[in-house]
Amino acid sequence: MRLQRLAVVLLILVGGAGRAVPQEHNVKTSAPDESSLNDAVRQLQLQVQQLQAVVQELKGESGRYREETLQLRHELDLTRNRIDSIAGSGKLPSDALPVIAAPPFHASNAGGGQEQMAKLEDDVQMLSGKVDEQYQTKVESASKYRVRLSGMLLLNLFSNTGYTDHSEVPSAALPVTPSLTGGNTGGSFGATVRQSQLGLEVYGPTLAGAKTRGDFVVDFFGEFPETVNGSSSGSLHVRTGTARMDWSRTSLVAGMDTLFISPSYPTSFASLALPAFAYSGNLWGWTPQLRVEHHLISSDDSTLTVSGGLLDPLTGETPPNEFLRVPGAGESSRQPAYGTRVEWGRRVAGQMLTLGVGGYYSRENWGFNRNIDGWAATTDWNVPFGKQFSLSGKFYRGRAIGGLGAGIGRSAVFSGPLTNPATIVRGIQATGGWTQFKFKPAAKWEFNAAAGQDDDNAGALRGFNATTGYFTPDLTRNRSEFANFIYRPRSNLLFSTEFRTLRTFSVDGTSQRANQLNLMMGVLF
Repeated sequence: MRLQRLAVVLLILVGGAGRAVPQEHNVKTSAPDESSLNDAVRQLQLQVQQLQAVVQELKGESGRYREETLQLRHELDLTRNRIDSIAGSGKLPSDALPVIAAPPFHASNAGGGQEQMAKLEDDVQMLSGKVDEQYQTKVESASKYRVRLSGMLLLNLFSNTGYTDHSEVPSAALPVTPSLTGGNTGGSFGATVRQSQLGLEVYGPTLAGAKTRGDFVVDFFGEFPETVNGSSSGSLHVRTGTARMDWSRTSLVAGMDTLFISPSYPTSFASLALPAFAYSGNLWGWTPQLRVEHHLISSDDSTLTVSGGLLDPLTGETPPNEFLRVPGAGESSRQPAYGTRVEWGRRVAGQMLTLGVGGYYSRENWGFNRNIDGWAATTDWNVPFGKQFSLSGKFYRGRAIGGLGAGIGRSAVFSGPLTNPATIVRGIQATGGWTQFKFKPAAKWEFNAAAGQDDDNAGALRGFNATTGYFTPDLTRNRSEFANFIYRPRSNLLFSTEFRTLRTFSVDGTSQRANQLNLMMGVLF
């Protein structure tokens, strides 16, 4: 509109100038009267004044538009800084933030400043609403530091054939003894949500150049409450709880954590409360420990990590008292267990190829100076074949490592009661491992097939009729296989089905078989 006014004024000015030129020519040729010339000059001066006023008005409006544009850009910068600070503090996921872009300034759209301002106000209101919503649902903590809640609600439907040590998460097949099973000849069906998990992550301050963080994970696989249908309830059971200090290449970890000398497990949602192949080829344990990890090489394509630390020297003994903690044979030695691990990794075809070796030593005192040296040597691997296939596994050999799941959960066997000084204590030699083949044709679904075995020295077990472990002393070999399918239609939803077989051998050469079919549905949060 302002440009149209300016064009009209210019036309008037040109027309007036055109009329003035002939008048000037007439002055020279025909000498008109003086009054007509004065009128033309006054008219020209008036037109010039009008033109100057329009130009000044346009300059003023242009300055105001420029100021509004600068103010708009300033508010956009403030909004971006606010968004970055909110996203960096963890109060609002970055993918939930609106994208606000500053349009380039052109004279032709200067009149749209009010529309841009209105859009900015709408974006700010939307951002404030999302912040308020996030504030209402965030986890509060007593400190100013961020806390993150996570977990999984997992439902397992299972059907067993044969008699097992545990109907929900079977580890061994046992003989059917009517006096112990109440006349049950083997087989069961049930459901459970006791393998559901809850986790907390706490992000702390930077201390001595290290980022501090803590995590805590529990499930509901504790003891059964003495109430009607208490077997489907369960109670809270601590899995892991650690505090970390992470420097650029070194980490200090303290608390209860997975077995760092051999941390790989088969992929299974049927066995979360106990890792798959527990007591049948998989070293495992949630163990109190203090360890140091140092990354000699750390990049996106290659890693080399050395770890070492101290562990609680657990031996797999069942507590003799429900309320009082009595030291086990490892703790009675008055020294911790020692562990170390070296892991190398390299990216191949978009996946990480990893190879690791580990070592473990503990001293065990079974009373009356009956000392046993427990030890283990481990190796584990994950080898990808292209983008869809991989082969992973673990192998170990050791002695008196029932606290790590080897020896079918037993560290030693005895020729008689431990209260008798003449009783002989013998550490169980164990060799075992597992391997898994994974086929993952798409990000949403995968197939896994795996097998594992723990093999003890049968000759060393003969004549020894007592143990403090979870299983009886006459078991010499335990074998298990499974195949499963996992489907994730969304990042927070999964479905899976698994079929597992178990076969457990005794010293006398007999064996027992059992199978389980497990259907699962999980919701992650």
